[in-house]
Amino acid sequence: MKEKVSKKFGELYGSGAILFASPGRINLIGEHTDYNGGFVFPGAVDKGIVAAIKLNGTDKVRAYALDLGESAEFGLNEADKPAQSWACYIFGVCREIQKRGGKIGGFDTVFAGDVPLGAGMSSSAALESTYAFALNDLYSCGIDKFELAKIGQSTEHNYCGVNCGIMDQFASVFGKKGNLIRLDCRSLEYAYFPFDPKGYKLVLLDSRVKHELVGSPYNDRRASCERVAKMLGQEFLRGATMEQLDAIKDKISEEDYKRARYVIGEEKRVLDVCEALEKGDYETVGKRMYETHWGMSKDYEVSCEELDFLAEVAEACGVTGSRIMGGGFGGCTINLVKDGLYDNFIATAKEKFNAKYGHEPKVYEVVISDGSRRLE
Repeated sequence: MKEKVSKKFGELYGSGAILFASPGRINLIGEHTDYNGGFVFPGAVDKGIVAAIKLNGTDKVRAYALDLGESAEFGLNEADKPAQSWACYIFGVCREIQKRGGKIGGFDTVFAGDVPLGAGMSSSAALESTYAFALNDLYSCGIDKFELAKIGQSTEHNYCGVNCGIMDQFASVFGKKGNLIRLDCRSLEYAYFPFDPKGYKLVLLDSRVKHELVGSPYNDRRASCERVAKMLGQEFLRGATMEQLDAIKDKISEEDYKRARYVIGEEKRVLDVCEALEKGDYETVGKRMYETHWGMSKDYEVSCEELDFLAEVAEACGVTGSRIMGGGFGGCTINLVKDGLYDNFIATAKEKFNAKYGHEPKVYEVVISDGSRRLE
């Protein structure tokens, strides 16, 4: 990918570009916990965005998206967003750096990515992180890594119409090879935990299914959690116990009870997985992944038939751990598979899924890798 990007840059803008990269991410466990003030547990992956960048001495940005074969141009002092949606990410990052007092000028750039689109690996965060990191580096803006992640988040909020949390950008900027990051969504404190599963592979199966949602199921679930937290006299469900929840069971709806039961359980599972990883105990990690899947399916009710089917196939094939990754209602499962079972699992999942749903899932093997960086 580096060679491809460099070659295209040379054709369009000449020599002298510097290469930067940022990764996509997975979240091993800790789903629907972010807006409950809980923990998430992401890691950067070996798929991401690579960009060639060269300062051009003007106040204009000339950008080329290699995968789409599209170009865009905008001025750093222009108010209007570019017409192309992908260019809005670069535009937004420039604006957010300027808002923070960063003195930047124009540049020429070509970028490409191998983060699968629509598989929940945060290609947009990888794009934002690449340009935030690169411009901070090239213009010596002195912005710290944490603020770089916030620049990406603000770009989504202010220029792309997506009201996301901080996890995706945080994982992309702070990623570290062989480590997952436990991020506390309330305090934004974080800690690295070793993830080097020798003898196992980490693989995503993309169902290629996205169910159209009637109403606003995400908002409904968030409201359920907020109602229960309020009944418990807390701002968030974070830190609540099952004993506390059971004590108010008669005062809340069964649906709210189930939603809260999932979130309280998920917080404990994240902490269990951290402890297990410190001991190199991947079997416990896998058990907790399955518990999360069925909690999301039965209590939080954000799964769908196809994802439950993939989790069942994984279990039948002896896969160590499998669960929905992402918000639900389609998308991917993330699977922790012993090397010796991998080929059979992939072949079986493809065959059975195709027989039932008329298409094969896409397969993405991932390795936990480093975050935003300048490529030498």
